[in-house]
Amino acid sequence: MKIIIGADSAGFVLKAPIKKYLEDKGIEVQDIGIFYNEAGELTNPAQRDYPLVARQVAEPVAKGAYDFGIILCGTGIGVGITANKVPGIRAATVVTAYEAKYTRLHNDANVLCMGGRVIAPETAVELVELFISTQFEGGRHARRVAMIDEMLK
Repeated sequence: MKIIIGADSAGFVLKAPIKKYLEDKGIEVQDIGIFYNEAGELTNPAQRDYPLVARQVAEPVAKGAYDFGIILCGTGIGVGITANKVPGIRAATVVTAYEAKYTRLHNDANVLCMGGRVIAPETAVELVELFISTQFEGGRHARRVAMIDEMLK
């Protein structure tokens, strides 16, 4: 499994614990930032804007370069709205285990969005685990996902 992850400054608090969890599971992780140096200064200030982070994660997922994307901002809402502008992306902003599970089970979501201001890092790791371990159910849900994809044509 390959996952790409990115965060703006408000979502940064969630990135390191999620990345560690994924790497400890042997999952390949591409971290596109943001990054801070030892002095606490932002090393790539162009990425402080969440739409840029969302696009940098969503586009390679849509092209099939990664199995999933994870995008982190203050609430997860802004990055989710932005990511869903990319054809082929089904991004979901989640705060509960139920949402993390069912967005995969019924919606075949391929990008997980969360907010560093609304959930704790431990919760974020739990939501990532549910998201990546839940398989799409298919069946009647596949027809609905196809309807969503058709809207983008």
